Amino acid sequence: MIFPRLLSIFVIEMHIRKARMDDLKNIMEIYGIAQDFMIESGNPNQWGHRYPGEDLIRDDIDKGVCCLVCEGESPHGVFALFSGDEPTYQYIENGEWLNDNPYVTIHRIASDGKIRGIFACAVDYCRNFCDDVRIDTHESNLVMQGLIEKNGFQRCGTIYVADGSPRIAYQWSRSICLLEKFKKK
Repeated sequence: MIFPRLLSIFVIEMHIRKARMDDLKNIMEIYGIAQDFMIESGNPNQWGHRYPGEDLIRDDIDKGVCCLVCEGESPHGVFALFSGDEPTYQYIENGEWLNDNPYVTIHRIASDGKIRGIFACAVDYCRNFCDDVRIDTHESNLVMQGLIEKNGFQRCGTIYVADGSPRIAYQWSRSICLLEKFKKK
């Protein structure tokens, strides 16, 4: 007798909301989990256990740039979303940006590791209201590089963050994606 294999498919509905000060404890826990994961994954220098600090996150919340990726009311991911020119993106070497269009920048994205799709959810959120999205990561952050590239970003070159350390710079552009699709037809 043949027994059919039953597969359960769970659809996780995630949404983005602005962080509030009463989320600070959860946010710092998420960053702590992400810091541990980065260190265990061979990237001990990008954040270590020192970045981002609580004062920076408080400032992000005050400025309204700290976003949470939630399943129901439970936050599982966090990122900072900035609109306008990113000062550290003014100079890029070993490449160039895809264009000079207005863009948003994703910074400090992290997950508690309990559910998958945090990065994709954040990127989709950004793509819903901006045609160009930029992000950067450390050369040792291979997990993040894979996520960024898997989500359609193109490597553009090297930028330097405020402390002078290099980061790999990426950009996603709706116009470039549309052009690529047109060329394939």
